[in-house]
Amino acid sequence: MNAKSASWGLGLFSLALGAAELFAARHIADRLSVPGGATTVKAYGMREVVAGVGLVQAPAHSARVWNRVVGDMLDLGTLAVAARRSSQRKAVWGAIGFVAVATALDLIVARSLDQSTGKTLPLGA
Repeated sequence: MNAKSASWGLGLFSLALGAAELFAARHIADRLSVPGGATTVKAYGMREVVAGVGLVQAPAHSARVWNRVVGDMLDLGTLAVAARRSSQRKAVWGAIGFVAVATALDLIVARSLDQSTGKTLPLGA
């Protein structure tokens, strides 16, 4: 696997997901019963956009992919709370599955970048 290319792809994915969260925040929040509502979804959308810009700009920096992993953990925690209070559990569990797959990809790419560069912040890569 070319970890740098995969990281760049994750950056594009983050940009698209962040845009969706920003433009459809109310719908997503209502559908998933997100704690904090649309404001939380918009904040998470901004986090995704920032992560995406960072990865597209410098895809060899594994710390930027590790930041996605931390964001994924935040998403999973928020969705766990939503799962307990949502009347639409199937939608929430679908979102949890989606984030779990994204987390697995992020972990694989981050570890691969760590191994290929030998450091978390490969200057000049």
